[in-house]
Amino acid sequence: MPKIEAVFFDLDGTLLDRNASVVKFIEDQYDRFWPELSLIDKQRYKSRFIELDARGYVWKDKVYRQLLKEFNIRDLTSDGLLEDYMMNFKHSCIAFPYLHEVLGDLRQMGIKLGLVSNGKTPFQMDNIKALGIEGYFDSILISEAVGYRKPDPRIFQRALDELGVLAAHSIFVGDHPENDVVAARNFGMIGIWKRDDYWEEAEADFIIEDLKSLLSIILEGAVFHERL
Repeated sequence: MPKIEAVFFDLDGTLLDRNASVVKFIEDQYDRFWPELSLIDKQRYKSRFIELDARGYVWKDKVYRQLLKEFNIRDLTSDGLLEDYMMNFKHSCIAFPYLHEVLGDLRQMGIKLGLVSNGKTPFQMDNIKALGIEGYFDSILISEAVGYRKPDPRIFQRALDELGVLAAHSIFVGDHPENDVVAARNFGMIGIWKRDDYWEEAEADFIIEDLKSLLSIILEGAVFHERL
């Protein structure tokens, strides 16, 4: 394993515990709109939102339109609920364990840090700031601002260019087997899968259960690499 000069991270499901954050948000949203939603069971509303959201791969305008239709909600609009989502999701952001510790240790090791996320720019930046991690990163790329999304190789090239590093000396850490791990490996980066039980497996150079395990891979990477 070559000397690592940079580590790039995905956001949702990697640094941000999106599943836990969505649960917190939708519970809080139900409470904010209780006068209009009180006739609907809170658990039903929460469960259906999570189903329609499809782990974030369905944008919320469609989610809210379907919710309003299914529950026959007449006193709210999808635009109003979407605006609430855009404005308030940041208050529900929950980090994975060891987030600040790991990012701080990587910085102390002299490793450059980048973040590459699909999504809408203001929304994702609000979430990054809510986690308190913006200052750790030398580069933050959001797909809406860049103009292309993972797994498009151009976003990986842009990330490398911004930090001035080679793919072979870089790690990409993500939860999505294809968009993050395989795409990064195809581009010549070392791909690390942060395990997500939604998928059974990923074609990764390394697999980690939590962020802290990343430090061992970097410090003892040559040993681990020989075992794969």
